[in-house]
Amino acid sequence: MEFRVERQTAQASSGWQRGALVLALATALAAAGLSGCSSTPADDPNTQAGLDKLYAEAKDDMESGSYERAIKSFEKIEGRAAGTVMAQQAILDEAWAHYKSGERPEAITALDRFIRLNPSSPAVDYALYMKGIVNFNEDLGLFGRLANQDIAERDQQATRDALQAFKQLADQYPNSIYAPDARVRVDYITNTLAAYEIHVARYYYNRGAYLAAANRLQRSLSEFPHAPTAEQALDMLVKSYDKLGMVELRDDALRVLRLNYPKSLYLAENVPPPKPWWKIW
Repeated sequence: MEFRVERQTAQASSGWQRGALVLALATALAAAGLSGCSSTPADDPNTQAGLDKLYAEAKDDMESGSYERAIKSFEKIEGRAAGTVMAQQAILDEAWAHYKSGERPEAITALDRFIRLNPSSPAVDYALYMKGIVNFNEDLGLFGRLANQDIAERDQQATRDALQAFKQLADQYPNSIYAPDARVRVDYITNTLAAYEIHVARYYYNRGAYLAAANRLQRSLSEFPHAPTAEQALDMLVKSYDKLGMVELRDDALRVLRLNYPKSLYLAENVPPPKPWWKIW
């Protein structure tokens, strides 16, 4: 008998609209017996028929929102069907159930276990994609756009973990159906984290902690040199070094700003002269 693995096409987020996540492995396992193709009673939990019944019940529980009961069933299936495609599917479903019930650490643990136990599975790319989704709280950033929600209030470590997962997916599985969406998310998260570093640096600068501001700006420029905030980061770095009296470092940062952004309005020579007060156009 041959196990058959199917995956649905991921829908890349367009205009930052909330997209529905898809399960990586289909459950077309009824015909694939763990003990051959013989017909066995469904009430025996260790037979294929018993496992099929338990899996169907777990899926029903998950669809009805009974995640805790579904998780327990998926854990049983994983143990009883160890080493099979059904066990792989059970781990992914368990991770999904944890995610839907708001248990992010447990979902990540399940996904890490799947990747560790099944490094050659055709669903590893999906596991990485889901790991990124779970780590990045999309309701607060990518899709939700909730009013008055400051990005600085979010868990930045989780966002960094999401970035790492999406990068790994895009780099190791460039032809994956999830790769295009992962690359979009990498760009967005990168820009978000860079903006967060500017946010923190400005906080320090406004309070006179110029060295802390300079360190934060250096970190932003080192990690995210191509982010849209790089120009602003260089300008703030020039000002921070100037406040600290570090003339050489200030001039070095200013040279970098001029070299990379010759038309920047942060440069004094590019700032247009003020209009006379009597001109209205």
